[in-house]
Order: sequence, then structure tokens, then C-alpha cells
Amino acid sequence: MLEFRDIEISDRDWINKLLAQSDFMGCEYSFANNMAWRRLSDSKITRYKDFYIIAAKHEDSFSATFPAGSGDYYDVISKLREYAGSIGMPLVITGVTEKTMPVFEREFPGEYTADFDPDSSDYIYLAKDLSELKGRKFHQKRNHLSRFQQYNWEYSPLTCKDFDECIAFSAMTYNNKNGYDDHSSIVEQFAIHTFFSYFDEFGLMGGVIRIDGKVCAFTIGERLNSNTVCVHIEKGNTDYQGIYAAINNEFVKRNCENVMYVNREEDLGIEGLRKAKRSYNPVFLLEKYNISFK
Repeated sequence: MLEFRDIEISDRDWINKLLAQSDFMGCEYSFANNMAWRRLSDSKITRYKDFYIIAAKHEDSFSATFPAGSGDYYDVISKLREYAGSIGMPLVITGVTEKTMPVFEREFPGEYTADFDPDSSDYIYLAKDLSELKGRKFHQKRNHLSRFQQYNWEYSPLTCKDFDECIAFSAMTYNNKNGYDDHSSIVEQFAIHTFFSYFDEFGLMGGVIRIDGKVCAFTIGERLNSNTVCVHIEKGNTDYQGIYAAINNEFVKRNCENVMYVNREEDLGIEGLRKAKRSYNPVFLLEKYNISFK
């Protein structure tokens, strides 16, 4: 029987090894993300042979992200079904894409339903597009950057010397946010603190913008797979016009030269977030499905 437990920083090396074997593009296939956001659903992890599994109990189901690693998918998913049955819950596999859907079609025909999950689908951009902002479709972004030039600003790579100021800035934006007591907002603050606490251990990179010497924006990301950088966190003071366009553009120009894609994660069904992510003209959405076993 599978045994699930809390994720720890000591799990980094074996998890990253199995994640690299799969080379998936989804933002959930990140050790840093899994550890930072573990409080969102009280997620737990386990290793089964050469598979890494992260899962969580919900009120009416037991869900697991499609396993990363290599081996017999029928075997590992059957073990997950067995575990879910042992706790009296149906199994749901999340984060399933067009690349991994054939596993279910081949190994479990007629035993499941597949539901498209638009709120969890990742926005994927060409790094070159976000760096150069060429063409009519980026006219508005170039205008935002032009307005931003009115300020006395400076961009620099994020280092440990910036952490305290960025944490204070994040706390300020949290306290000024409507609905600050929302569970996801609280968990986000824990995630940000975790990113800073293990910045080097996670292999993260980031950038910070100061205006008149004061932190007004920061971003954190990482190399996700062989051809993608993922942006995990982006915070900015919207009192300054064009702040988000600036932090996005500066970060990509300096950190995405050797990859084709930038994953800016999902919109969670939040309309304002969806509008903002679409405004950067994604090259495609990494569509995700939930597989529910009967």
C-alpha cells in the first residue's frame, strides 16, 4: 500500500530527478511549487518505484497529479486506485494533458470520465514574444512600457540582499488587498515566504524593480523543463503605470534566452487574472483534464 507524507527540502534531489525524466511543461511539475503551495490542499507525497506522486484528500475524492517519472503507468495508477479505495474515496487524476491522455485510453478504456479543467490550464508564451514585444498584438504592452519610463526606475536580478524588502512589499500588497482573509491569499503568503526561504536550494531566479530606490515590483521563476521557464510569483505596485509590463519584460530578457517557452501558470478562473494573462498573447494553452475513475 502506498504511504503518503509531507514534502521536505531533503526530497529535492530524487524528486527533481524524476521530474526531469518526464520533462512535463505543467507548472505543477516543480519541486519548488509543490513545497511552497503544500498548504493549499494539504498535499502529501510518495514515491512508487520510479514515479513521484503528489496527492491530496478532498471532501468527496482523493486526487493525485499525473505521476512523474518512468515505468509502468498501469501499475502506478492501479496502486493509486487501490489506495483511494482503501480510504473509501474515488480516485481523480489531475493535470492530464493531450500528451498523457493516451495512457488512460490505452490502459483503462471505459473505466473513467475526462473533464476539461480550464481554470487549471497553463498559459504558454514564446519567450521571444515576451522579450521583444514586436508587432501589432503587443502595441498596448509597448505603450505601457513607454509610460513606465517617466519613473526613476532600476531593474536588478533578485538576490538575498533583496529578500527582506521584497517580503515587506509582499506583506504590504497582501494587507491592502480586498479579501485578504481568503484562504488562497493566506496560502500565497506562505508560498512566497517558502520561495525566499529556499531560494538557492530551489534553484530559483528572479528580478526586482525599484523606483526612487524603493521596491515596487518583484518576480520569481525557475527553469521548469528542457525548453520552458515558469514564472511562479509576480508582484507590483499598480500605482505606477506599466509596472507589470516592465517586470515581465525585464525578467524574460535576462532569464529566458536559452528556452523557447515561458509558462505563466493558470488563471484559477479569476476573470481579472484571465484577462491579464490573455493580454500577453499566449502561443497556446496547456489544456488540462481531470480523470475520474468510476
